[in-house]
Amino acid sequence: MKILNILARRYLPLEALDDTVAFYEGLIGQAARLRFDYPEYDLRLAQVASILFIAGTEQSLKRFTATHLTFLVDDIDAFATHLPGVGATVLEAPKPVPTGRNMLVLHPDQTRVEYVEHRNRHPADVLP
Repeated sequence: MKILNILARRYLPLEALDDTVAFYEGLIGQAARLRFDYPEYDLRLAQVASILFIAGTEQSLKRFTATHLTFLVDDIDAFATHLPGVGATVLEAPKPVPTGRNMLVLHPDQTRVEYVEHRNRHPADVLP
């Protein structure tokens, strides 16, 4: 059971996604590792380094903006079992998402964190 990467979440309008991703690709010197549409929530997502860009309309983003971080993990089921024992609350149990599986967790300090286990992990998503 390991946290592979921690992503800062950045919410923005759909029309700003491409320019924003291009800016950070140039600034950081890395191409986006991940880009996908999430049509059931009317969102588009992209990851550059450790930044997760989530683009949508004000209405489509409303459900997600209270979540502060995304933790990429190697075993979401192990974390779902472990976290309640250390004081965290699983708000939404693991479920399928376009990239694999995710769950929503409230940490004891009231930080809302999305935990994600990717089906196809990017090799750069590994903390030292």
